[in-house]
Amino acid sequence: MERQLETEALVLFNRDYKEKDKLVKLFTEKKGKKMFYIRHVHRKNNPFLAAIQPYTLANYVVDVNEDGLSFMKAIKSIEPYHTIQKDIFISAYATYILNLVDVAINDGEIDLALYGFTKEALHFLNQGIDAEVVTNIFEIQILKRFGFSFDWLQCAVCGETQGKFDFSAQYSGILCEKHWSLDPHRYHFDPVAVHFLRVFSSISYEQIQSISLKTETKQELRTIIDQLYEEYVGIHLKSKKFIDQMKNWQDVLKNRENE
Repeated sequence: MERQLETEALVLFNRDYKEKDKLVKLFTEKKGKKMFYIRHVHRKNNPFLAAIQPYTLANYVVDVNEDGLSFMKAIKSIEPYHTIQKDIFISAYATYILNLVDVAINDGEIDLALYGFTKEALHFLNQGIDAEVVTNIFEIQILKRFGFSFDWLQCAVCGETQGKFDFSAQYSGILCEKHWSLDPHRYHFDPVAVHFLRVFSSISYEQIQSISLKTETKQELRTIIDQLYEEYVGIHLKSKKFIDQMKNWQDVLKNRENE
């Protein structure tokens, strides 16, 4: 049974369907992730075309079918994220964030907190805020959606909140330096990077403009988060592989600029 409603939504992706039609997957505020069918979208001046482009926020009128495809009926407003759309590096991080959302929750699962968090992440990427930091924060905080609620704020043994820390799988959280000996298989992560992981685990995006990280710390964070995702989440997204390759391009470009 179809139900018509108006909802704000983020475009996750679109793809061609048959010769003239498209399927677009939206992360809607009111109905979670849903796939929508749009007929004849390739016709010239079709009003739906601008509203289904990647990195777009819009208000849609839709017919929602709980089982199977739903249908897009009208567009009330469109807010393209122009900075993301025009910058291949920023769009790579945005794509990865949207891909994480797509695998983190089931279709049709309403998650207002995740919707708002994703919208915030795209907003700050679009504002030109450090894409690596925005993405790291998203990765750490979305771990809960994959079933892993690590305590990053205090030592799992004594509750200490100050000093150096390391991550322990055995204790499902961090250990302060005084208790590192309790887990000889602790991860031996860089304490500076762990400090920022702790910050990222609870920080809001409004607070990040004051954060500036050294290149070495960013590299350590990337290594740590990759290891956590490999061991606990076990997903391998093409968009993440593209970011890894892209980092190599950036290094080459910087070296050429310095020659």
